[in-house]
Amino acid sequence: MNYRHAFHAGNFADVVKHVALALSFDRLNVKDTPYRYIDTHAGIGLYDLAGDEAERSPEWQDGVGRVWSAERGAPEAVRAALAPWLNVIRRLNSGVLQHYPGSPVLAAEIMRKGDTLRLCELHPESADLLREAMGRDKRVKIEERDGFEALPAYLPPPERRGLVLIDPPFEAGTSERKRDFDWMLKAAVKAVKRWPVGTYVFWRPIKDVDAVRDFDGELADGLIENGGLAAEKLLVADLWVRKIGPGPLSGAGVVIVNPPFGVAEHLQAVMPWLCELMSQGDGAGWRVERVAEAG
Repeated sequence: MNYRHAFHAGNFADVVKHVALALSFDRLNVKDTPYRYIDTHAGIGLYDLAGDEAERSPEWQDGVGRVWSAERGAPEAVRAALAPWLNVIRRLNSGVLQHYPGSPVLAAEIMRKGDTLRLCELHPESADLLREAMGRDKRVKIEERDGFEALPAYLPPPERRGLVLIDPPFEAGTSERKRDFDWMLKAAVKAVKRWPVGTYVFWRPIKDVDAVRDFDGELADGLIENGGLAAEKLLVADLWVRKIGPGPLSGAGVVIVNPPFGVAEHLQAVMPWLCELMSQGDGAGWRVERVAEAG
C-alpha cells in the first residue's frame, strides 16, 4: 500500500468525516446503554502535524488549521456542531495545534467507560503505531487484519447499539478506487442485512463524480429496495473546496446509514460555514441531503 494518511491528516476531507463522526458519538452518548465502535481501516490513531509527513504536505493548514483559527468567531449553531470534535482536539493540544486525532482516538475520547472499540488495521507498521496511540485502554481491541474481511464477524455486536466506520484508503489509481467502491458497497449490503439498526458511516473521496453517484445510487438501491431500509435513514454530507476535476482531491464526504437524531440538523448548520472557510477556489460547494429529499 502506497497510501500514507499522515500526509493528509487534518485536511478538509478529514474535517467533514470527523465532524460527522463526533456528532454521531455525541448523540449515541445520550442513552445510558453501552455501544460499540467498529473501524475497518483504523490507521495509526494519532497524527503529528509537526512531523515529517505533515510538514512535507501541510494539507491540515487549509483544513483543521483554518477551523482552529476561526471557530471562536463562528455563529452559535456552528460552534455547537463543531464542539464534540473540537473539544477532543483542544484536550490533545496545549494552545498550539500539533496533534490531530484519527478516528480511533476521536472515538475513544468521546465514548464512555462502558463502551467498546474494535479496530482493524492490516499493515503491521501502522498497527504498531495504533497500539501506541491507544495505550492500555481496556475498551479497545486491535486486530491486524483486513477490515472488510473482519466486519461480518463483528455484527451484530453484543451491545446491540453502535457505529461502524468504513473508510478504505482509496489509493490513487482509477482501478484501485473502483475496487474500494465495490468492496465498500458489498460490505455495506451484507453488514446492514446482519445488523439493520446500527449506524454506518461510509467515507468516500469525490474525484470522479460519476463513480460517487453510482456508488450512492447502488447503495441506496441495495439498502432501500432490497434491504428494506427506509429512505430517510440514508444521509449524504459532502463538501468540495473547488470545482471537482483532475489534480489534488477537491471533494469528499460521507453517507450515513441510520444517522442518530439531530446529526442531520447539526450538519446543515455547519457545512455552509465550513465550505466558505475552507474554500480553495471557484466552484466550492456542499450538500446535506437525505436520500428521500434528494429524490
